[in-house]
Amino acid sequence: MRIGFLHSIIRKDEKLILHEFAKRKKVELTLLDDRKMIFDTSNTFHKLDAVIERSINHSRALYAISFFESQGIKCFNSANVANICGNKLLTSVALENNNVPQPQVKLAFTAKSALDAIESMGYPVVLKPIVGSWGRLLAKINDRNAAEAILEHKTILGSYHHSIFYIQKYIEIKGQDIRSFVVGDECIAAIYRKSDHWITNTSRGGIASNCPLSRQISELSLRAAKAVGGGILAIDLFETEDGMLVNEVNYTMEFKNSIDVTGVNIPAKIVSFVLENIYQDD
Repeated sequence: MRIGFLHSIIRKDEKLILHEFAKRKKVELTLLDDRKMIFDTSNTFHKLDAVIERSINHSRALYAISFFESQGIKCFNSANVANICGNKLLTSVALENNNVPQPQVKLAFTAKSALDAIESMGYPVVLKPIVGSWGRLLAKINDRNAAEAILEHKTILGSYHHSIFYIQKYIEIKGQDIRSFVVGDECIAAIYRKSDHWITNTSRGGIASNCPLSRQISELSLRAAKAVGGGILAIDLFETEDGMLVNEVNYTMEFKNSIDVTGVNIPAKIVSFVLENIYQDD
C-alpha cells in the first residue's frame, strides 16, 4: 500500500503515527509537507492509494485533501468531514440535523444583531471564532458592558471571520469536561480534562486523566461522529444536570497526552483503521 502522509511540522502526535506505520509490512509511506507542495490541475498522485491528513492549518488541510479526492485518492479524514468539523457553525448544524444534543447556539453578522442574540440568550455566553482551535480567541461574556466592548473590538480589528459572530450558551462544567476518541465505528477511549480555568484544553494547561468509557459517552460520541461524516475524530463533551452535550468535534485530533492515561494505543488504532478501510466505499 502507498500512503501519503500530509503534514505541517512533525509534532509528537505525528511521530507516534509514523512509528506505527513503520511497524506495518508492505506499507510505503510518502511524506507530504504542506509547506512545500505545489498543486495544479496537471498534478497527478495516482501512485498513492490513500492520504492521511495531519496538517495543522485548516485551510491547507481542506484544500489539499479536496485536491487529492479530485484525483480519486481516498483521504482520512475526507474533505467533507474536514469542512464540517473545521467550521463551528457547520458542526452545529450537522449535530442539530441529527438530533445530537449540544449547547444553544446563535449566529449573527453585525455587532448589533450579535448583541441582540446575546441578550436573548442571557449571560454568560461564549463568543467563538467560526474557524479556530486550541481554545484560542474564545471570550466568556458575563454582562452587557463586556459584550459591547468585545463586539466592537472584533468588528474594528478583526478579519471578516471575526464579523461572523458564533455565540454559544455558556455551560457550567465545574472545571472539567470530557474528550472522547472515535475511530470508525468504535469509541476507543476518553479522558477528563481538568483546569482551574473555564477553558480546559490541554494546550492551555488542562490536565488529562482517564475517563471510563460509559455507554452514554460511547453512544453520544458515535452519534456525533456519524453526524459529521465519521472517521478519525475527537469529541468534546459537557456533563450537565440535564444530560450530556456535544461541544465540538475535531477532525485532526491530538492524542499524545491521552495514550498513557487511558492505556489505549491510539495511533495504532488510527493506522489500523486507515489500512483496513482504504478500499472500502464511503
